[in-house]
Amino acid sequence: MKVLALATVEAGDQPEGWDSVLAAARAGDRAAFDLLMRRHERLVLGTAYRLAGNLEDAQDASQEVFLRLYRNLAKLDSGNLAAWLYRVTVNVCHDARRRRPGTVPVDDAPELAAAGDDPQQSADEAERRALLLRSLRVLSEKERAALVLRDLEGLSTAEVAGVLGSSVGTVRSQISKARLKMRDFVERYSRRRL
Repeated sequence: MKVLALATVEAGDQPEGWDSVLAAARAGDRAAFDLLMRRHERLVLGTAYRLAGNLEDAQDASQEVFLRLYRNLAKLDSGNLAAWLYRVTVNVCHDARRRRPGTVPVDDAPELAAAGDDPQQSADEAERRALLLRSLRVLSEKERAALVLRDLEGLSTAEVAGVLGSSVGTVRSQISKARLKMRDFVERYSRRRL
């Protein structure tokens, strides 16, 4: 595949263009695979960061996800690639936590997106992110995965159910419980700070 065609696909972001990029990646075109990785890097890293709780583990998980993508290119089509990536990201983070039970480290400093120019606004945003990551720690793994995918990644409840291999009712229940637990945690945290 020519670089010009790849640039057109990247700029246009049309599904049929992504089919050709996926086909080229399957055929061994490294530029096409790199384009697939760049296209989905934020999705994978952002999800892994919210699930793992720190940037280092999220980066390790992201590498593993893209390694699995490379190994499974022949089985995938562009229509379900994002769902497949979410599912693999959740599984990789779950496996990593199982290898290190009882630990969900949370970094206060790392930011995935650049903060604004206002120092107070940046500090407030950093505090909100740290509180979000801390509150995710009180959730079970299933609740955390459902909430991250639904509320932070923006998937529909049905899409979350598909990614997690659960029913829509189960996902709704997990999200509801997760929101209540997080709200209670934030309220307790706020009372302690007063």
